[in-house]
Amino acid sequence: MTTEPSTVKTPVFTGNSAPSTNSTGNRIQPSMRPTKILAALLLCLAIAAHASVALLMEEPYGAFGAMNPTGHAAIYLNHICADSPTQLRPCHDGEFGVVISRYHKVDHLDWIAIPIVPYLYAVDNTADIPTSVTKEQVAEIRDAYRKQHLEDLAPDDPKTGAAPKGEWTQLVGSAYDRSIHGFQIDTTPEQDARFIAIFNDRKNVGHFNLLFNNCADFSKLVLNTYEPHAVHRNFIADVGITTPKQDARSWVGYGKKHPELNPSAFIILQVPGTVSRSHPDDGVAESLIKSKKYVLPLTILAPEVTGGVVVAYLVDGRMKLPKGTPVFNIGDEETSDTPTPSPTPDRHPLTPDPPTTTPESSKAVAPSE
Repeated sequence: MTTEPSTVKTPVFTGNSAPSTNSTGNRIQPSMRPTKILAALLLCLAIAAHASVALLMEEPYGAFGAMNPTGHAAIYLNHICADSPTQLRPCHDGEFGVVISRYHKVDHLDWIAIPIVPYLYAVDNTADIPTSVTKEQVAEIRDAYRKQHLEDLAPDDPKTGAAPKGEWTQLVGSAYDRSIHGFQIDTTPEQDARFIAIFNDRKNVGHFNLLFNNCADFSKLVLNTYEPHAVHRNFIADVGITTPKQDARSWVGYGKKHPELNPSAFIILQVPGTVSRSHPDDGVAESLIKSKKYVLPLTILAPEVTGGVVVAYLVDGRMKLPKGTPVFNIGDEETSDTPTPSPTPDRHPLTPDPPTTTPESSKAVAPSE
């Protein structure tokens, strides 16, 4: 993707900037020590990163996550950026891409785009990412970013002048709350341009519905815009409700059928600290089976139904996450006029039949159903 930074206007919406040169070890996430960042940046200066679209399967957390353990789904586009939370454009040199997702009752919008760095850590630059956080620190970091960039979406509470309540907190600092599993394939400049045109022109009015128009439905829509019919509902294990895990199961399966798209996986670890840890994503049948408060009464009242749920999960609801998946490091920024390798060294290939003779530390292990 060739860009001309000298001829483009400075973006209105910040947060895609490259790391500052004065980063210090105690300000960087443990997986992003200065030497690793330097290596990643040198690599990106030497080669052009693949354009890609990645499904982010985000683990559930907190009280709602305990009640509804399906988690959250979002899309990371590493060569698409945002002039505003609702206006997309191609990335310029030195930018890292954007996360786009559907949220419930955030300024009456259907989808919102946030640059990847603030989406994960609620800061503009990687040098400002803390190594560990408390719940109070997370609230302060998020609110500082909101006041600087998101006042239009989440203005101060008119009664107290403090940060408003609501789900705007899901827009930034996601890695403080949970770990995130990524599954990506390569895209072309033509696909990215088509996606930008479609979604910039698309009516962006919220109509969130937890059962039939949720975040996973939106992710399915985005992924199928790139690769038609790649992601579908599961009418057996999820009774037709789209879940992040079903999106991942479909997307990984599609990648296995199309190895030419360089399917790969990564994980974004929850930032260490005293914030409660997230827990694995479940599908609908899986969550019923694993939850004693649901499965025991159901077994007593309707044993046949319980048996059917168990069979549905065993037949079409399982997905094993890969072991040894590389930790995602922010360093996949846009570059111009350089050759593109295949695949990039920091990607974890998804292969149908990984070699059995490879040492454990270097195996390419694929998610399996």
